[in-house]
Amino acid sequence: MSRAIRTVTGRTDHVVVVGAGLAGLSAALHLLGAGRRVTVVERAAVPGGRAGRLDRAGYRFDTGPTVFTMPDLADEAFAAVGDSLRDRVELIPLHPAYRACFADGGELAVHTGAEAMEAEVERFAGPAEAAGYRRLRGWLERLHRVQMRRFIDANFDSPLQLLTPDLARLAALGGFGRLDARIGHFLRDERLRRVFSFQSLYAGVPPARALAAYAVIAYMDTVAGVFFPRGGMHALPRAMADAAADAGADFRYGHDVTRLERSGSRITAVVTSHGRIPCDAVVLTPDLPVSYRLLGRRPRRPLRLRHAPSAVVLHAGTDRTWPRLGHHTLSFGHAWKGTFDELTRTGSLMTDPSLLITRPTATDPALAPEGKHLHYILAPCPNTDIGPTAAAWSDLAPRYRDTVLAELDRRGLAGIAAAVEEECLVTPADWHGQGHAAGTPFSAAHTFAQTGPFRPRNLVRGTDNAVLAGCGTTPGVGVPTVLISGKLAAARVTGPPSRPGPRPRTRTGSAGGGRP
Repeated sequence: MSRAIRTVTGRTDHVVVVGAGLAGLSAALHLLGAGRRVTVVERAAVPGGRAGRLDRAGYRFDTGPTVFTMPDLADEAFAAVGDSLRDRVELIPLHPAYRACFADGGELAVHTGAEAMEAEVERFAGPAEAAGYRRLRGWLERLHRVQMRRFIDANFDSPLQLLTPDLARLAALGGFGRLDARIGHFLRDERLRRVFSFQSLYAGVPPARALAAYAVIAYMDTVAGVFFPRGGMHALPRAMADAAADAGADFRYGHDVTRLERSGSRITAVVTSHGRIPCDAVVLTPDLPVSYRLLGRRPRRPLRLRHAPSAVVLHAGTDRTWPRLGHHTLSFGHAWKGTFDELTRTGSLMTDPSLLITRPTATDPALAPEGKHLHYILAPCPNTDIGPTAAAWSDLAPRYRDTVLAELDRRGLAGIAAAVEEECLVTPADWHGQGHAAGTPFSAAHTFAQTGPFRPRNLVRGTDNAVLAGCGTTPGVGVPTVLISGKLAAARVTGPPSRPGPRPRTRTGSAGGGRP
């Protein structure tokens, strides 16, 4: 990154990171690598934040993200302290990355290898579509190369910083067109187009309205590779916390931050339920409303923030599974455009839902008792700004849970309701209770007016030594981008890294071998 960026002024010797989620842990590792003393305060008893863990009757449920892509971004955080992701966690590549099941009975194995996927597309939809896939893959690779360092892994102080030759390259690639139209330029089969455009829902925008630039998420899912950490997704934040602790970070779990002390425009201490921690700078990773409340500052925006859709998640421990399920299975209904209207405009629950079913025991059977299985069923739903309120979900939740299971039963998962032994149902009411605005864990939607330099920035006017990190700020939602947000927050404190060779290892304990 050659352009100058604003950084925290004054002393930055001791930094307090609020929150031990993926963003906070990434920030902590990059700060430690730059020689700062770091204290991490976390209200929960363990690290992970949204990437948490629920243990129940021998079932080990990941309570947050289930899809892990771009592991090199995580490894970059470990490398900042001379450590290695692969020394700490066993990563299992998923082949195929997904299985897509369509309402017409068709099934597609989504491979990230070029030859395997080309052959699968030809089997599924014929040679013309296979040729279209080849062209699409090349476009996705070029799109990723143009965007990553200049537009995603970058701090912005002004929209003028977009004016680079890469902006022209992105425009030439069609990045400012609409996603569904651009995917349709390569693929005519509507089912295939869904596989390469559903990812825009992660960004909170329907494919018909999303910028084509957001196909970079499809690159992560369908080209770069999908992995699973042995021990579950929670193994990643556990390993990051272990590496940070071994590099000298002071972790304080069970510490709820109640306020920030300030002197003029500087934060001088973080006050928790257990006491006062003086600091030279602070990195805040809670959801934006919580961070702004602690700071006593809220940036002025010409328009109110629009939030992404939310989700209902059923974590189910079952006494059986179903052969058609892969590790990740996309179950598409007949409806498509109407589904996005329900989620983002009318605020209705999906009448013909598309669902994500994750079966982590397909890859790591040790996550459940012997002979048992884990199923994570995610149903997108409207956020509480436009859909049912948090209070309404107390009555709605059990009925919607039964509706989703009945729909899966009709789609071939016969007897799924009766197979559930242990479960945990999470709704927008739960996300709201955790402090997430609009009852969604996916934060602000990635509309054009909330993307790049227009997204809430990680520096807040009126405070000289506080930086934000997490999915609400730069660069946005998703495991890869949240890890980058921690790195960008650290760069606001330390200045851009000079990218020297890796430091000698400072670990004092064993590598841990990927313990959960």
